[in-house]
Amino acid sequence: MKKAVLVMAGMLLFSRLLAAQPDDIEALMGENWYGLYMNGQKAGYSLNKVSRDEKRRVHVVEDARFMVNMAGVKQDMHIFSDRVYGADGALIEIISEVVDPAQKSRFHAVVSGEELLLTSLVGANTTETRLPKPAESLLDAVRNAHWARQKPQVGDAINFSVFEPLYQQDVTGMSRIIDAEERVFNGVATKVFKIRTAIDLMAIDTVSYVTETGVTLEEQVAGSITMRLEPKEVAKDVTYSNDVIISNAAMVAGPIDNPRARQSLRLALRGPLNENLLINDERQRMTPKEDHVDFQSRLLDLEAVPAAQLPVTDGELLRYVKPTQFIQSDHPKLVEKAREIVGEEKDSLIIARKLCSWVYSHMTNLYSAQLSNALEALDSLEGDCTEHSVLFVGLARAAGLPAREVAGLIYINKEPGFYFHQWATVWVGRWVDMDPTFNQPSADTTHIKLVEGDLIRQARIIPVIGNLKIEVLPDADGDPFAVPEKTVETNSNTGEKEPAEEAAQQPEATPAP
Repeated sequence: MKKAVLVMAGMLLFSRLLAAQPDDIEALMGENWYGLYMNGQKAGYSLNKVSRDEKRRVHVVEDARFMVNMAGVKQDMHIFSDRVYGADGALIEIISEVVDPAQKSRFHAVVSGEELLLTSLVGANTTETRLPKPAESLLDAVRNAHWARQKPQVGDAINFSVFEPLYQQDVTGMSRIIDAEERVFNGVATKVFKIRTAIDLMAIDTVSYVTETGVTLEEQVAGSITMRLEPKEVAKDVTYSNDVIISNAAMVAGPIDNPRARQSLRLALRGPLNENLLINDERQRMTPKEDHVDFQSRLLDLEAVPAAQLPVTDGELLRYVKPTQFIQSDHPKLVEKAREIVGEEKDSLIIARKLCSWVYSHMTNLYSAQLSNALEALDSLEGDCTEHSVLFVGLARAAGLPAREVAGLIYINKEPGFYFHQWATVWVGRWVDMDPTFNQPSADTTHIKLVEGDLIRQARIIPVIGNLKIEVLPDADGDPFAVPEKTVETNSNTGEKEPAEEAAQQPEATPAP
C-alpha cells in the first residue's frame, strides 16, 4: 500500500505547465525545483521543466524522486514523464517511467492519426495497446501556469483532460479559482491565485497556489502530500528520515486482545472519511455519526454458504477475471503456476484457500517501494502486503476465479495501531476478503476496508493517510449485521460509484478568460 501512495503522489503533484496557445509557451520556458512532503515530512523532490527541441516541439518534463524509510530500510522511487507537443499544440508522444529498487516500468505512447499506440513494459512483460487518440492538447489542457497569466477572477473554472499511460485512459477534471491574495515573491508584491482542482476518476482534490506570472508556489494533494517551490539545493536535501509506515499509522491507546481470532470489533474512526471510503458488506459496517464513523466488523464463517463451482459464466463477475497491466493473469507463467497449485479442482473456496496458503508460504516478507505487479511478484517471490496481494489476485484470475485488490488498514500489536495495508477480495459464491500476507482465508476483524480496485481507485485513500484517529469501543447492543447492508451510493459489485452518478455530481465550469 505504501508504494501505491508514492506512485499516486508522483502522478498527482505535477503542475502540468501547459499553455493554452503555442505562442504563449515561451513565457513558461525554464525549470522549477520542488520539495515533496508527506504530512509535513520531507519525502523527496521534483524537477518540472518546459523546453523546445530543435524541431520546435514542446517538451513538458516532470521528474520526481521519492526517498523514504520503510521500517528502517531506505527506499527510492523515481517517477519521470516527458510529454511532447507539436508546433500546433497537438500531442505527439508521452514517455513515462517508474523506476524502483526492483525494476523499471516504461510506458511509451505515440499518436498516429486517430489512434494512440501504447507500448508498456511492466515486470519484464511488454504489451502493445491501440487506443483512441486522447483529447489532450496544448489547446484544451489549459492548466494553472497559463491560466494565472490571463487575469482570472475568483469563481472562474476550466475543464481539462490529460492521458495517463499508467491507467491507459484520459484523466479529466475541473479547476476553479477559489481565492486571490497578495504575497511577496522574489521581493516583489505579487498576486497569488488559490486554485482547487477536482480529479474525477480519483475522487480527490488538489489545491495550488500560483502567481500571476504562472509560477506554482505550492500544491497540496488531499491535505496529505505537498509540493513546495524551493531552491535546487534545498529541494534535493532529503535525509530518508520519513518512515512512511510509522508516520502514517493510526496509533491506539493500548493493545487489542486476541486481534487475529476475535469474533467482532467496534471502532470510532475520526478523519477525512468521505462517502467514497464508506464500504459496507458482509464483514464490516461503517456508519457516519455526529463526530466519527462507527466501524463494526465480524469474522465470517466461510462454510456457512455453499461454494460456487467453476467456471464462472456471469458477465459481471468475468470483469474480475480479465488481465490488466499490473495483474497479468493471462501470462503463461501465472497460468502454469495457478494450474500447478489448483490442479483440476472446481470448488471456488478450495481454490481460493489453496492460493492464499501458497502465496503465504512461498513469499519472503520484504518492505519495498515498488510499482508492484503479479508477474514480477511471481518471479521474485518477495515483497510486502502489496506483492502478496497482487500475486494472489493474479493467480486467482489465472485460475478463473474473480478477484480484485483491497486497501485499507490492519491492526498490528508490536506498536499498537492500525497501519495501511493491502489484501484481496475473491468471489467464491459471494465476495469474501482474504489476506495472503497473514494466511487468512477469512480476513480478521481488524481489517478496515476503505477502497477496492487498482491503483487509480486506491488513490482515493490519500486524504486519510496520516490523518486518521482510531478509538477502540465496546461492542454495541444488538447485531449491526441484522440490518441489510447499505453502502453509500455505491455499485454493489465494485464498491465504486456509478459513472453516471459521478458525472451528475460534477458542477458546470464557467468559461475561462
